Amino acid sequence: MTASRSPLAGAILFIAVCGHASSLRAQGIEITPFGGYRFGGDFFELVTGQPVDADGAPAVGAIVDIPLGNGLQVEALFTHQNAHVTVPAGPLLPPIRASISVDHWQGGGLQEYADGRVRPYATGMLGLTRYAGEGDSEMRFTVAGGGGVKVFPASKVGVRLNGQLSATFVYADARVTGCSPGICFFNFTADIVWQLEFSAGLILKVH
Repeated sequence: MTASRSPLAGAILFIAVCGHASSLRAQGIEITPFGGYRFGGDFFELVTGQPVDADGAPAVGAIVDIPLGNGLQVEALFTHQNAHVTVPAGPLLPPIRASISVDHWQGGGLQEYADGRVRPYATGMLGLTRYAGEGDSEMRFTVAGGGGVKVFPASKVGVRLNGQLSATFVYADARVTGCSPGICFFNFTADIVWQLEFSAGLILKVH
């Protein structure tokens, strides 16, 4: 490329980048605080080491979506669940009241299937889960998938109804059980905690 063409190419690239940025600003970054209910009490039993009569608890959090175009968005999510459960202490001791929390930090993608006021969508996420009791906490890998619908009665304000299923790998182990020329056999075991969450949130578009 000659020197005379370099400024022209740079100008074209600059215009293209600015045009793409303007398109993203026009679509708007979505910030969605939400509240809901998360089912699945296995985390509570995992933290306490005892059977717990608790199927779930309320959860709150926030979602940020950045548009990429054609209904595809990059999504980041944080959600927090806190529960107070009663744990058996022994045959001659009174039950113990314990506080337990479960947090999800996840990132992934969201695909919308319409561009009007009502927008159904599907999500796929990866991240970490932190579960904690009094004086102890652990971090584990988690995957999640879900879907729902966004409704926009106004251009910058909407409502999001969401359902999500999360699988947290509490324990995983892979071992080679045997090999023959060119082939090896593996044994994989995993303990997975499942949680199902339903939530509703207020979407605020920021340009």
